[in-house]
Amino acid sequence: MSINELPVTVRRSIELVGLLATGIILSAGKDIIIPLLLACFISILVLPLFRLFRRIGLPETVAIILPIVCMTLFAAGIGWLFYGQVASLLRDLPAIMRNITRLLDQLSIWISKAFGYSPREQLAIIQQNSNRLYAYVESGLKQLAGSLSRWFVLFGILPAYIFFILFYRRIFIRFISMSFRTDRQEETGSVIPLLERVVIRYLVGLLIQFSYIIVLLGGILTLAGIKHGLLIGIMFAFLNLIPYLGPLIGNILGMIIVLASSEKLLDILIVFGAITVVQFLDNNILMPRIVGSQVRINALVSIAGIFTGGALAGISGMFLAMPVIAVMKILFDHSAHFRNWGVLLGDDRSPDPSFKNIQSPKNKSI
Repeated sequence: MSINELPVTVRRSIELVGLLATGIILSAGKDIIIPLLLACFISILVLPLFRLFRRIGLPETVAIILPIVCMTLFAAGIGWLFYGQVASLLRDLPAIMRNITRLLDQLSIWISKAFGYSPREQLAIIQQNSNRLYAYVESGLKQLAGSLSRWFVLFGILPAYIFFILFYRRIFIRFISMSFRTDRQEETGSVIPLLERVVIRYLVGLLIQFSYIIVLLGGILTLAGIKHGLLIGIMFAFLNLIPYLGPLIGNILGMIIVLASSEKLLDILIVFGAITVVQFLDNNILMPRIVGSQVRINALVSIAGIFTGGALAGISGMFLAMPVIAVMKILFDHSAHFRNWGVLLGDDRSPDPSFKNIQSPKNKSI
């Protein structure tokens, strides 16, 4: 008995059990699976550069190593730029601490007027909850240290993964082709180039987006005389790679930095206005033209996928959520058994013609 002959409820149950098992495997093996996924996407990203080096006659090993070196130099440049801005922020730490103390005094006065708690009562409340606060801070610092150590290990092993994925690329393509039925080999041949095109366009778009946000936002804030404007631009560009949630966190962090380093209301308004303008240009003009709309994912699935990726694999999972969902949608759309899941992930709100005959007059607005 084939899977198509099973009752619909049984097929849906098998699919849900498969999703649950996939989530458990990802959560348990995230330290192994996430670097491999990231290496796969980066390998697809550098494929055009690899092919260019092969066309000009370079040996295969050299043509693989050169794109890896280029990506490493790009990442090192961004890291050096970020480190320089953080070092500048740390040099201003005494002035920032004085400014934070002033802001806390103003907040204490406002709380006293608004809620009737005197500064002494506020201090008593803080002392009562200080142990819990220290526990939260300690836990957060431990998680941050663990994340940083994993990132160092990740960046250390990524070049090796990328090299071997490119070196054995034909084996992986043959494996994907053999995973489909013999009568669907022609369709498989069209899916693989589509996957490659979509992933390359999406990742190149993210790199371009990351670069022009640093230039635009960092440049505007620096020219406006905002302290640590370039750092705000780098942080916002980095967090903006996470759809929906990232820009919100970037706005909050940008405001915190300008509040801690400046006493002028005008600086706050400049930062808020610059972030708003750059985000409007990014969302409505630049990013749609760069990335395009070959694979449209609805907002509900995007947000749920980002939170799911974060719960399963932390920050790395949040970054990888969108390209993974895009790849899943392409595979589902070209699969006879899982095409309904492709519809669920998509953004096509037009009615399905197959349901016209079963819709009652009362439900025509659906």
